Amino acid sequence: MIDLILMQRVDKLGQMGDRVTVKPGYARNFLLPLGKAIRANKANLEKFEENRAQLEAQNLKRREEAERVAERVENMSVIIIRQAGESGSLYGSVSGRDIADACKEGGLTVNRQQVLLEEPIKTLGLTTIRVELHPEVVIPVIVNVARSVEEAARQARGEEPIREEEPTLEAELAAELGAAARD
Repeated sequence: MIDLILMQRVDKLGQMGDRVTVKPGYARNFLLPLGKAIRANKANLEKFEENRAQLEAQNLKRREEAERVAERVENMSVIIIRQAGESGSLYGSVSGRDIADACKEGGLTVNRQQVLLEEPIKTLGLTTIRVELHPEVVIPVIVNVARSVEEAARQARGEEPIREEEPTLEAELAAELGAAARD
């Protein structure tokens, strides 16, 4: 286990300035490279305490900026057009990168790490996901996955997407007669 000092709030771990003990892989692969924490040795503790007021002021300023952005893009909705089967299952999936790109087109610049997607979206329809603007500011974004812009508009109004029609008995007979005529 490794002792660390958090440089910012981390979900399910602690607030800025907290001293935490985590597994080495979590520290080495996530917290330390992203600057979310520093090792808790004597030199770093002293340095952190000297700069604590400045770090907290910077954190407060970034949080206020994130809150202003959150107010500006409140109730944001993005449309992603994808190919899908008759049952509404996508050929592929919608990932955090796809959502981040759609948000950029909608006027909100985020990267894929800020998109908190539990699992990729694999079906047509509306899905509410979370976007982390700051460790303490998370906004909901509605992702509308559809086959076309028209279908996205129908889904946004609450209508079901139009499924391809089942072939009627007459259409099946006509197709069989046409195939028989060609043979």
